[in-house]
Amino acid sequence: MYKDFNYNEKRGRKSMDLNLLQGEVLVREARRAIEEFLKSGKIVEAKIPKEIDVPSGVFVTLNKQENEREELRGCIGYPEPIMKLSEALVEAAIAAATEDPRFLPVELEEMEKIIVEVSVLTSPKLINVERREDLLNLIKIGRDGLIVERGIRRGLLLPQVPVEENWDVETFLKYACLKANLPPDAYLDPRTKIYSFSARVFKEKTPRGAVVEVYLNTK
Repeated sequence: MYKDFNYNEKRGRKSMDLNLLQGEVLVREARRAIEEFLKSGKIVEAKIPKEIDVPSGVFVTLNKQENEREELRGCIGYPEPIMKLSEALVEAAIAAATEDPRFLPVELEEMEKIIVEVSVLTSPKLINVERREDLLNLIKIGRDGLIVERGIRRGLLLPQVPVEENWDVETFLKYACLKANLPPDAYLDPRTKIYSFSARVFKEKTPRGAVVEVYLNTK
């Protein structure tokens, strides 16, 4: 899921240079924001290094760990860099825990079983092709996330999703269309806009555990 946003097709992709320590701070601050909100209803200010507190797209994903398996518990964010990372991080974290319409709000005690994941995004870029079939050659699994848009219908899938699901590019495109409430072959229609973006992904290995960067296998 994502918050309201507007696209700027002329905006280029710009990646943020993050190190593991900075990624760890983002994950810890996302968890702190969620837990403080669930405890008191207060919205904290994220304490992140000034050098990375610039306008950025960000998603927060919550996965509940059950018998060494992870099940999605919430995922919300901002694809576009419409606010500073510290602000977007807190809003996305709280929303992932309390506003994802696919799930009931997270309870505070659940946080002991939840793994927090933060994805910092590049700006979405419109993919221009003469033949829609050429999309299959331009999109790379493990590198690209996708946004599908037609009119008011929009759907987003993060780069880690097709890797986790072991999809090929065509399947990835079809599910992105379905996420936008469009037919699975809507990507072949010139009226459908396809945007790509990349992400740096950091997550806890276990609830409250060590934070690692997730390196996605590309194919």
